[in-house]
Amino acid sequence: MTPFRIGYHPNNLHLRLGALCPEPFKGLGAEFVFHPEGRKTGPLMREGLFDVGGTGSTPPLISQAEGMDVRYVAASAPRPANGALLVHPDSGLDEIAGMAGRKVALIDGSFHTYLLARVLDQAGLTLADVERHEMTPPEARAALAAREVDIWVAMAPMIELVTGTGEARTLALCGSNIPNRSTFWTLAQRPHEPARFEDFTAALTELGRRVAAQPDRMAALLAGDQASEKELKAWTRVVVGRDWTILPATDDILREQAQEAETLHRHGELAVALDPLLSVASAEARIPS
Repeated sequence: MTPFRIGYHPNNLHLRLGALCPEPFKGLGAEFVFHPEGRKTGPLMREGLFDVGGTGSTPPLISQAEGMDVRYVAASAPRPANGALLVHPDSGLDEIAGMAGRKVALIDGSFHTYLLARVLDQAGLTLADVERHEMTPPEARAALAAREVDIWVAMAPMIELVTGTGEARTLALCGSNIPNRSTFWTLAQRPHEPARFEDFTAALTELGRRVAAQPDRMAALLAGDQASEKELKAWTRVVVGRDWTILPATDDILREQAQEAETLHRHGELAVALDPLLSVASAEARIPS
């Protein structure tokens, strides 16, 4: 069987846990390939490092805008608790309209950018109206505490850690602004039949069932051996609070992605308007018999 290489990075929890608990993927001939940066998924796939990857909703759109022939495979359920705009507890910033001219720490080019754009839309602002600063979560946490940035686009479990200790408070929540799904995608050039990607989706689905059934074990795997009790509790809340359901890349998922592409193009983040978005299945249906 030709190896089926799955790229994974620290921020995609499904695939991170898949690498740690690979049993559902054994029938695929799967090989898990680690890479540290989700935004590099498209370029690394184009180079042939792996066949499928998982990211937030934004990287496949950027990859398509850069000329890659993206094909969607599957998506997670919405992740409403996985993102938030946080401010310092003593900040006077209480309304979205007050964000103009403010410094924002984020992982730019990830779902953070889309979340920020949709929040700014509420006040008639654009991404150009704020000052974006690329920072890792630990860097952003320190910068917010030092008042070097005004806003931090944060993810779980950091949200739970810093709001629970009073280090930060919430300005806007992810769930009321974007679906914030994980997307699993490939490129048309990868040499596998659609059935192989269907098997990958089935393996992801089975993994999700196992995670939901064993939340304490999975939280411990994500936290790592060196985690503090507070960090382990934060990871447990993340695992218990998340819907681990996996969906195939349906027309509804593609429409959500198209809406995001339109938003990012309007804000100037995508240089071109994207052609219709395709899943592995919809691309196969277009091939004449």
